[in-house]
Amino acid sequence: MSFLSTSLETFRFVWRFARVPFWLGLGFAAGFLPLYVQNLDAQLRSRFDDFSWDLPSRVYARPLELRAGTPMSAEVLLMELDASRYEADAAAKLPGTYVRNGAKFVIARRAFVDAEGAQKQRRVAVTLSGNAVASVADADTGAALEYARLDPARIATLYGSEQEERRVVKLEQLPPLLVAGLQAVEDREFKHHHGINTFAIVRAMLTNLFAGRMVQGGSTLTQQLVKNLFLDNSRKFARKFNEAIISLLIEARYDKHRILETYMNEVFLGQQGGQAVHGFAAAAEFYFGRDAKDLKPAEIALLVGMVQGPSLYDPRRSPERALTRRNIVLNSFYETGLIDADTFKSARDEKLGVADTPGLPRNRYPAFLDLVRQQLQHDYPDAQLQRAGLVVYTTLAPSTQALAEQALVKTLDGLGKKQAETQGAMVVTGARDGEVQALIGARDPADPGFNRALDARRPIGSLVKPFVNLVALAQPDKYSLATLLDDSPVDMAMPNGSRWTPQNDDRLSHGNVPMIDVLAHSYNLATVHLGLALGLPKIRGLLESFRLDADINPNPSLLLGAVDLSPFQVAQLYQYFAADGHALPLRALRGVVDAQGKALARYGVKPGAGNYIQPARLVTFAMQDVTEHGTAHAISDQGLGNLHAAGKTGTSDSQRDAWFAGFTGSHLAVIWVGRDDNKVTGLWSWSGGVATWVALFKKLPSAPLDIPLDGIDMVTVNPQSGQRTEAHCAGARQLPFMSGFAPTETDGCVLQEIKSIFSGNP
Repeated sequence: MSFLSTSLETFRFVWRFARVPFWLGLGFAAGFLPLYVQNLDAQLRSRFDDFSWDLPSRVYARPLELRAGTPMSAEVLLMELDASRYEADAAAKLPGTYVRNGAKFVIARRAFVDAEGAQKQRRVAVTLSGNAVASVADADTGAALEYARLDPARIATLYGSEQEERRVVKLEQLPPLLVAGLQAVEDREFKHHHGINTFAIVRAMLTNLFAGRMVQGGSTLTQQLVKNLFLDNSRKFARKFNEAIISLLIEARYDKHRILETYMNEVFLGQQGGQAVHGFAAAAEFYFGRDAKDLKPAEIALLVGMVQGPSLYDPRRSPERALTRRNIVLNSFYETGLIDADTFKSARDEKLGVADTPGLPRNRYPAFLDLVRQQLQHDYPDAQLQRAGLVVYTTLAPSTQALAEQALVKTLDGLGKKQAETQGAMVVTGARDGEVQALIGARDPADPGFNRALDARRPIGSLVKPFVNLVALAQPDKYSLATLLDDSPVDMAMPNGSRWTPQNDDRLSHGNVPMIDVLAHSYNLATVHLGLALGLPKIRGLLESFRLDADINPNPSLLLGAVDLSPFQVAQLYQYFAADGHALPLRALRGVVDAQGKALARYGVKPGAGNYIQPARLVTFAMQDVTEHGTAHAISDQGLGNLHAAGKTGTSDSQRDAWFAGFTGSHLAVIWVGRDDNKVTGLWSWSGGVATWVALFKKLPSAPLDIPLDGIDMVTVNPQSGQRTEAHCAGARQLPFMSGFAPTETDGCVLQEIKSIFSGNP
């Protein structure tokens, strides 16, 4: 019998038993498969037709503005560049790089969009001199610039439940080499297949079979996209079957441009903790600190190579493996004609060039971000912040924040082990604009827990005294800085039957003292006498006018600071003096931009005409005396007298809280030091607050405080009598008076000598 006849008989025998299952299976497939495919198609269309991602909102610091005269040191400029992930480079041609030559910097600024609008790429030359910017120019043309703004540092990310980092871009916004190179390496037949490349699958199976392990994949880009969007990573037949069907459906319904664009935004390319990096645009920022359009061929090759295994080829954890993989991809670029021989050779010789710091800050500054969230809540609900891809521009100055953190930590660590439970908080603002440049809520600035800067309300002590003086000096016909105040003992009956007997810190009374010295030396008794004469309702009303959301003590103890405020609230109070008699709300926001770059909100503050400007200037003059001769004289003693800073110390009862609020022409800084359990620290304000302030301003470039003299007359007086005198007379002092209210009576040197003889003190 022939072979053919035998085979036919065998087939008939098998078919006798298999025909029923076969026809049943075929009938089932014919009836079920269309319904199954229809169901998959419905799922595909529901996801793909209106496809969108939940995009996290990114939070940025303020852009650094450089103009001639801006206080700036080389150290601080380097801190700003580092925060914005600029890399040192000898040529400084590529955006995001810089080169330093002594006091001259050439900075290749990135293009960016902020609340002020779009800023183009530009190479900027900045020269420093004397702790300030001397000049700003275009580095390519040499033309002088009025100012230059650098792209801001990214300081936080507000994620939703997915914890996915992504920057959605159009295909046209990506480098052509990246788009073509991905296809050359991952799917050369992408433009021609219909979702599945049968030849590639067979080729991969044979290659893996001969290698004895998985060395090559046969999936098309469409299949990879399906796996990322719809399926898991299992190798079960059902998953593979679904992948093939959905891939065919996608190719049937959508064009190649749409498929490739979705892939470029979806592909997984890395991980930082719980944050997953998706898409080439996000990966460019994560690994290189630049926009994808600015990537070099070698960098593009690295990212394309990582598609095969982001963890396996992680350039930070496995640089040698990543370098090998990058060079293989570069070779593919060269073989397919995407790059020429010279580009291939130079790119292959380059280092990986990956930035040391990953570009996905979750929350660098937790205390400051608390304030940002508070102020954003007025306009944007949390759900929108976490998924709408908003870009939030804030007022934080990275260098100021870093120096403030260093200063507070240094001071608290210097107190010794006995003060290990001592905590601290600080708020630093722009003196004239109320922008919060730094905010620290704990001894450990990275602690995301209790935010003492915003939420710890403690007695402010003598910090209230300048406001008592302000009420007085607003009545220039009655009071001036030369007015003699009574510093005699106080003994008052209280409503509960007790006696209130406050004392000065030195336990002494000092007779009649000029108002300026009462503030400089923080005399309690004279302040109480003054406050009672003015009337408590006036002082309480002034403090309430700042809308601090705080209960203002109606009792006489208010005059010595028996009112609980947070460091942020104190900064709000002192901003009035720092802003030259203008009440400015403290703000942490500059603007919000949507995912398409459209400005949604700007948060500028236009100061009003100001109330009591001249009296505020007189108080500021007196607070300058505090830092030169008074309770904060350590500022001048430590070599910062050139700043002509104004400020006030404050210590609560039994030395539980140590405060200092001080400002220059550029910055206001409020510092609190104390314990959470309200136990005695034994610290005076100078050993906590003032010491921290000094540590900060020794490194922070800041403009000296120059008080405007509009509406003020400078007159030489005898502080013992408050009357005019000659400048050469013993003890004569030049003090400011509101114009038209300076003393008219004269107390010359001869008259002083006669008075001295009759008083028995020749």
